[in-house]
Amino acid sequence: MAPEIDTESAEKAKSLKKKSPIGVVGTGLVGAGWAIVFARVGHPVHLFDSVPGAAERAIEVIKDRVVGLAEHKLVDSPELILQNLSVAHSLESAVEDVAYVQESVFEQVEPKTKVLEALADCLPPNAVVGSSSSGIPASKFTEHLSIRSRVLIVHPVNPPYLIPLVELVPAPWTEISAVDFAEALMKSVGQSPIRLLKEVEGFVLNRLQGALLREAWSLFNDGVASAEDIDKTVRDGLGYRWSFMGPFETIDLNAPGGIADYARRLGPLYQAIDASRSHNEPWSESLIARLESERRSALPFEQFAARAAWRDRKLMTLATLKEKLV
Repeated sequence: MAPEIDTESAEKAKSLKKKSPIGVVGTGLVGAGWAIVFARVGHPVHLFDSVPGAAERAIEVIKDRVVGLAEHKLVDSPELILQNLSVAHSLESAVEDVAYVQESVFEQVEPKTKVLEALADCLPPNAVVGSSSSGIPASKFTEHLSIRSRVLIVHPVNPPYLIPLVELVPAPWTEISAVDFAEALMKSVGQSPIRLLKEVEGFVLNRLQGALLREAWSLFNDGVASAEDIDKTVRDGLGYRWSFMGPFETIDLNAPGGIADYARRLGPLYQAIDASRSHNEPWSESLIARLESERRSALPFEQFAARAAWRDRKLMTLATLKEKLV
């Protein structure tokens, strides 16, 4: 059971109802997605990017995305969302009077360290910083910071305005009140946060995805099935249940006696499968080339943009359906 929100973070959570300003630092695809998440529920969002013109380009991308959301009845007014966005021309102005900053700069330790060091000089007292890192723990770039107790990983699934899961990963020195506040904020803007109890490389989502990918690459390498049929197995099989329940609930419902019954019946099979694999084999260049060849036959590079747009439309449709299923 998650810890109860303490008094300080509860007071800060109340301020969320006032739709306090939020700073988004780094305005690539992830940063732009975060801006939609916050702006669509009424938060004023200040976008800042150290690359000249990047924040302005992000707003153009956001315009296109919110029109699609409106067409699928996932937002009421694209205009109101866009009115909540503004471009900040300095880091200091981006975080002025904010309660929260979402950092989404390039996924490397050095750039994250630099932006967090700069934030330490201008972050308002008590403001919390969430980093969009997808695998680098906060302890790798916050230990020396004066604001380290207010920084944690807040990792979305891209695009966050369509896929609600958010991983909250504190460093050993992150205050529990900062995690409580981030959790309250994420819930208030329609996301589905999970709390990691300790740091682990790759966090939860990418470790689970990595386990599936490892087996998918091995099955392809062993000539067991084509890339398309492996994709189909997830798309038309596992993915149906996984779209509304997780692996533990899935197996709990798949045996007459529940999860313990399932484990006793099928545990030896899974142990044998696990033992059949060497888990530290790299994806070889020849293997990558073979899989790349099959994927490019199915999807030439010139069709990438159209297929990505198709994916987002499917996600919008799925998001609409899932709202009805809840």
